[in-house]
Amino acid sequence: MNTTWGIDLGGTKIEGVVMATGNLPGSVLLRKRIDTEAHKGYTHIVQQIKKLIAEMEAESNHKPTALGIGTPGAHDPLLNTMKGCNTTCLNGMPLRDDLRAALNLPIEIANDANCFVLAEATMGVVPEVMPAYQSVFGVIMGTGVGGGIVMRGKDGVPFVLNGLQGIAGEWGHNVLDPNGHPCYCGKRGCNEQVLSGPALQRFYSEQSGVALSMKQIVMNYRAGNDPHALATMNRLFDCFGRAISVVINILDPDVIVLGGGVSNIDEIYTNGVESARQYVFNRGNLDTKFLKPKLGDSAGVFGAAMLVV
Repeated sequence: MNTTWGIDLGGTKIEGVVMATGNLPGSVLLRKRIDTEAHKGYTHIVQQIKKLIAEMEAESNHKPTALGIGTPGAHDPLLNTMKGCNTTCLNGMPLRDDLRAALNLPIEIANDANCFVLAEATMGVVPEVMPAYQSVFGVIMGTGVGGGIVMRGKDGVPFVLNGLQGIAGEWGHNVLDPNGHPCYCGKRGCNEQVLSGPALQRFYSEQSGVALSMKQIVMNYRAGNDPHALATMNRLFDCFGRAISVVINILDPDVIVLGGGVSNIDEIYTNGVESARQYVFNRGNLDTKFLKPKLGDSAGVFGAAMLVV
């Protein structure tokens, strides 16, 4: 049996999957997690990945011929090093080359948002709704905001669009509010500082003087008894529409798949999409499909495996 292997490298855990070569979740032979132990440094993380692969070989009785890895940052194709990783010890390091040397395998790397959209475009919700798609934009709106792009090649095979500098799809750091809060990226008012869960909670707190969870803010909004929750949510819908309209104007994808905790707010798919309709350069028409993901927290590791299919 031929197998396909993927690794989802997170800040706290490393998850691996072995799949019978194919593109269905039912083909999963093994999933396994171990702790990243990132506090022990970069070299230790490389060794943890090597350890996980060895354990998976023993338990599955298979060996990988190639490995796809989803990372918490981007691989810079010009410098051949990692950047933008919230696991900061990875930044500036040649992770792909070091893993190739440690594992003696061909390695493909993509960030977690790219893996999310690749999974949903190949074995998730997208082929169920629009099997003949040409392009898909994947949105992450959770603790942070990110995105990724999948295109269908001339041979019909989907692939991640990485871009010259490895930053294709990074809409989270487009500036939405030039006078907004500073971002770790060095700018102010990025989409991440407006649309992420922590940013929405911060806005509510600034307006009300009370700190609430995102879940409670949404509940208060739906109950209709909290003007600050109403202001927070209306700002979310309007800003989401403005931010995603820029992506649609440039890429014009067939499908946008929304992931992350904020994307679980149902009104994003009604009020938020209606806001986008008002901002796109298409005279009020919006044919883009906005979809909820199918694969949940499995998307990252499945997408990593799809990198080498």
